[in-house]
Amino acid sequence: MAAIGLVRSQYERQHFVVEKTIIRSPKIKQKHRIVFLSDLHDNEFGTGNQALLKAIRAAEPDFVLIGGDTMVVKPGAANLRVTRELLSGLSKLSCPVYYGNGNHEQRMQQERDVYGSLYSEFRQLLKEMGVHYLSDETAFPEEDLAVSGLNIGKRFYRDLVPEQMDKGYIRRRLGEADTKRFHILLAHSPLFLDAYTGWGADLALAGHFHGGTIRLPFLGGVMTPQYQFFLPWCAGTFEKDGRHMIVSRGLGTHSINIRFGNKPQVVVVELRPGK
Repeated sequence: MAAIGLVRSQYERQHFVVEKTIIRSPKIKQKHRIVFLSDLHDNEFGTGNQALLKAIRAAEPDFVLIGGDTMVVKPGAANLRVTRELLSGLSKLSCPVYYGNGNHEQRMQQERDVYGSLYSEFRQLLKEMGVHYLSDETAFPEEDLAVSGLNIGKRFYRDLVPEQMDKGYIRRRLGEADTKRFHILLAHSPLFLDAYTGWGADLALAGHFHGGTIRLPFLGGVMTPQYQFFLPWCAGTFEKDGRHMIVSRGLGTHSINIRFGNKPQVVVVELRPGK
């Protein structure tokens, strides 16, 4: 049985699915289609991620949003090859690409004594590929849209019992949410829905939990990378006070290289006018 499980896990890790979610808001003036990618972790679907890029092209997005962790950051093993190939392919699309940090990008930035020039090379790569980097910054891609990328402090990624976040933390980093535009927040961890919606995000896009590694019927994800068990927000769409959070199952793995009942996921979000 263990051998069958490992074979199934290997199959799932190599075969992603594309799943669409529709979000309506009176703030949205015209329909927008967004592709959201998270947690690739150097995984490749075909040479140069051509299968993944083909699926993104087929979705015909108006924007591509990346929620962080395209690479695996390990001392002595971190590199940008897969990230470069992905961004090169995305740069050929006729739509803007926005990149928010995950915990791996932030580790590169904060631990330069370990990773040397890797963060500077990463920043230069984004610039070369024309990617909009949202490191505690906000962009306005359309009249009715704002997109912010939130850097989440290391203490919020602590194993087992992370620190709790409040909306004041987000306000100190990003200022006030835009109340007139539909405001999208790239926030890598899904643990803090109350803070995201309390700040004013109409839609938070998160990942980080890899769908819970193993997904069981009725129980959902089994374990997060922070060693929390059976958390309900490992993947899916969640709502609070008319605002939403979509949590991607991600596209790769790293320390725990297992997926079971948990195929990698490309998220397509269709924003439509209405209630």
